[in-house]
Amino acid sequence: MANQPIPLCHAIRKKPQPPAGLDSPFWDVAESQPVEERQSLQLHRLRETISRVRNVPFYQSAFREMNITPESIRTLDDLRRLPFTTKADLRDSPPLGFCAVPREDIARIHGSTGTTGRQTFVAYTAEDLDLWSDLCARFLYAGGLRKNHLVQIAFGYGLFTGGFGLHYGVERVGAAVVPAAAGNTQRHITLMRDLAVDVLVCTPSYALSIAETARAMGFDSAQLPIRYGHFGGEPWTQDMRRRIEQELGILAFNNYGLSEIIGPGVSGECHEQNGMHLQEDHFLVECLDPETLEPVEEGEVGELVITSLTRRAMPLIRYRTRDLSSLDSRPCPCGRTTRRMSRLTGRTDDMLIIRGVNVFPSQIEEALLRVEGTAPHYMIEIDRPGSLDEVTVHVEVHPQTFSDRMDRMQALRDRIDREIHSITGLRVKVVLLGPQTLERFTGKARRVNDHRKL
Repeated sequence: MANQPIPLCHAIRKKPQPPAGLDSPFWDVAESQPVEERQSLQLHRLRETISRVRNVPFYQSAFREMNITPESIRTLDDLRRLPFTTKADLRDSPPLGFCAVPREDIARIHGSTGTTGRQTFVAYTAEDLDLWSDLCARFLYAGGLRKNHLVQIAFGYGLFTGGFGLHYGVERVGAAVVPAAAGNTQRHITLMRDLAVDVLVCTPSYALSIAETARAMGFDSAQLPIRYGHFGGEPWTQDMRRRIEQELGILAFNNYGLSEIIGPGVSGECHEQNGMHLQEDHFLVECLDPETLEPVEEGEVGELVITSLTRRAMPLIRYRTRDLSSLDSRPCPCGRTTRRMSRLTGRTDDMLIIRGVNVFPSQIEEALLRVEGTAPHYMIEIDRPGSLDEVTVHVEVHPQTFSDRMDRMQALRDRIDREIHSITGLRVKVVLLGPQTLERFTGKARRVNDHRKL
């Protein structure tokens, strides 16, 4: 029966509810630790980390110049005395030049994609891998994963940290894994149906691609058996969450991490879906103005700067992530006592300056998702044929909306232009495309082609 086609049906099934019953609400009791106790632990672990990295040439030199020793760190406020670490610092050092352990202690090496410059590598000891599994288990459990679930992972399993991190987190919870990896969307859909998969792990843009392909195969994607989705690897908007939940009939949870720090596992959402809980017993997280490098007020957007407290192979001090978010220390109804970070609004180095206006691709996405009839697949083209920037937004239209009537298409263009202008203040040229026109991405989606010679 599993191979019988599912009939097309436009009714959206009721979304699953957060797990209830006799389960503990937390994977680890540390998630509900009193704030004062956690801060004492953070200070202790910060001193240990400073001691651990003193044999790393970059920190050895910086600490000597700044007269930093573990004993000189008396309060958490002294964190601001420590040097920043940047992606450029990692690239300028030899491969694995930030390792704090001997080579024979390294158990795994992952790396960045290298799409914005020289590839960087990150190392793990066996203890790091164990920690990584547990941190991923925390947010997966908070987002509904239980031992009786079957999880399909649609991330790549190469140097990219997403696939392995989530895989081992799922196994740590005790659930079963379908390591389907990236690509071949029709095969993913077949596996979900045949195996009755409960949970999907991938990028949010690929989740929508799965829903789109399911419709093209002749059945309603909301009738897939999945109940929960854990999505990361790229910024996504609240509107995209609603679209994913509606089209797949699931609860969609956000998580955050980066390979330089550990990979996925820095933070993740609970069933409240109101910010990602930071794993503050393992990471010190600052939110700073990217220009002044001073702390922003709580709730204001700033750049996340992260210090790893328990990593062995490659702990980093005050790593400038370039990711923009805000922090919230208000109590969460779930009972976790850690601060929460908002979904990413963009990156300082992904920010586009167009005619003097700061614009993030996520703002364009937000505008498109407000317009009925558009699909969440788009490409932004930026040119400067003369002295002024020109922006063209290519966006796909749903099959039922696409028409050969010029007046209808022009009205749709006008609606999109108005929404983009209301959010960004910019006027753009809108090009409407038919379904399945733009390239699909199984990893991080590429949304911008900037042809300006800046």
